[in-house]
Amino acid sequence: MIRTRLLWFTSGMLVTGGAIAYYLHQDLSKDRFLLVNQLKDNFGALETRVSTLESVPHNSNVQDGASSS
Repeated sequence: MIRTRLLWFTSGMLVTGGAIAYYLHQDLSKDRFLLVNQLKDNFGALETRVSTLESVPHNSNVQDGASSS
């Protein structure tokens, strides 16, 4: 009788631990996927801004031969 209870207790703990591990892994994978996509979007927007700034002609207020100090 004690062996049967121990067997059921052990199997219940294993199933519960497996379910917790499965859902925890699924949740962490989803968060990682969302973070990677968010970073890609942000870096894409940043790259667009930088390329736009690089394409604008650079006007300098410093005259030729004059030092800025």
